[in-house]
Amino acid sequence: MELKVWVDGVQRIVCGVTEVTTCQEVVIALAQAIGRTGRYTLIEKWRETERHLAPHENPVVSLNKWGQYASDVQLVLQRTGPSLSERPTSDTSARAPERSLYLIRICLLSQADLLFWTKSI
Repeated sequence: MELKVWVDGVQRIVCGVTEVTTCQEVVIALAQAIGRTGRYTLIEKWRETERHLAPHENPVVSLNKWGQYASDVQLVLQRTGPSLSERPTSDTSARAPERSLYLIRICLLSQADLLFWTKSI
C-alpha cells in the first residue's frame, strides 16, 4: 500500500506500507530519505483536528478507522527537535559521536527488509 505523507509542504509517497508497519518505521524511512537528523512525529490532520500518532501505532490501521473520510485525512511529518548529537553541550569534548546517514528509497520492499534496516542504524 502507498502512504501519502506531507514533508515540508511536499507530498511524499511511502510504498510497501502494510497494516503492521509502525509510525516509527515510516518516520525513520522518511527522515533518512530526506537526509535530516532529528526527532520527528507523524501528525494526523483532518479539518481543524490534529493528533500526534504514537511510535507504535500503525498509520494504515489509523487511516482505515476514518472510513469514508480517510481520503480527507493528511499525514504530516513534523520535526519536533534536534537529535541527541545536535544538542549543544557545555563541554564540546563530551559531544556525542556523529551518526552516519543512510539514504534509502522511500519505497519499503518488505517488513523484513525494513526491520533489518532499522536495526542497522
